[in-house]
Amino acid sequence: MRPHLYLRAYMAGIAMPTCVLPLAVTVFLIGRSEMDSSLPVALLVFPLAVVPAMWGLWNMLHVAVRSRVRVPLGVHGALLPVILIPMVVVLLREVGLFAVPLTTVAALAPVGFIGYYLVWKYVVGFFNAELGIA
Repeated sequence: MRPHLYLRAYMAGIAMPTCVLPLAVTVFLIGRSEMDSSLPVALLVFPLAVVPAMWGLWNMLHVAVRSRVRVPLGVHGALLPVILIPMVVVLLREVGLFAVPLTTVAALAPVGFIGYYLVWKYVVGFFNAELGIA
């Protein structure tokens, strides 16, 4: 067995969101300048700092508990929005951008769960296999 199992799990978890972040930042900044908007740049802090870290920690948690609790990687990943969605709602309210109605959050949550399931099953699963974690 190769050493540093949890470090490899963290790296496999942060790989996908870290690759997507430059695209997200580009879209945000272009949209902000083209719409002459005063969107606070503080909105970038959440996706730049919290999301990859949460993905890495969530993958480490999966590796730590997989011998005791048999949850497939896709299902485990689909549970991450349960933590992230309330964080996003609070961020949007605190920044003063807009208040998200809970009905909208409830209506869009299944899309997040399905998307996270697929990304975790195929993309994070691929990185786990490449790093010898799976």
